[in-house]
Amino acid sequence: MPRLFTGIEVPPEVGLALSLKRGGLFGARWIDTENYHITLRFIGDVDHHVASEVTDMLDRLADSEAFTVKLDHLGSFGGNTPRALFAGCSSNAALLRLQAAQERVLQRCGLAPEGRKFVPHVALARLRGVSAEEVARFIAFSGRFNPLEFKVGRFVLFSSRDSVGGGPYLVEQSYPLAA
Repeated sequence: MPRLFTGIEVPPEVGLALSLKRGGLFGARWIDTENYHITLRFIGDVDHHVASEVTDMLDRLADSEAFTVKLDHLGSFGGNTPRALFAGCSSNAALLRLQAAQERVLQRCGLAPEGRKFVPHVALARLRGVSAEEVARFIAFSGRFNPLEFKVGRFVLFSSRDSVGGGPYLVEQSYPLAA
């Protein structure tokens, strides 16, 4: 059974700029730059019939409008027990519309609604045994975050294997967006 999710690929030049934030945080497992992405919708482990239905339903969204994403800050998930360090996206109506449209069509495939609020981001590291104070200090000392923008001309259906820290991620299908 494939483990699937939809997302937006991060261009190599943006990945390189993000990789410069790596290091200096004990307990961080840094994600390989080729696995940087923005997850739109986690689908999970599904059988091949559901995977085929998902692929067909996502085709209906290919007429969505292309847009630009701006990464403009560092943040973390997990509150007092941080579990991930990320580069966050600035508010983006087109990105939110695409994610909401995917949520609707995937629920029509019989998938349960996503339980978490959509917070667009690029995961940079998985954290274990790192305090909230250490993460706050890392973010504060990392310096000014120069915004990184890139054009999104497609979204993709990724597959992954069950592993610690995720990856490698494989593009199973791509869906171009209207120019």
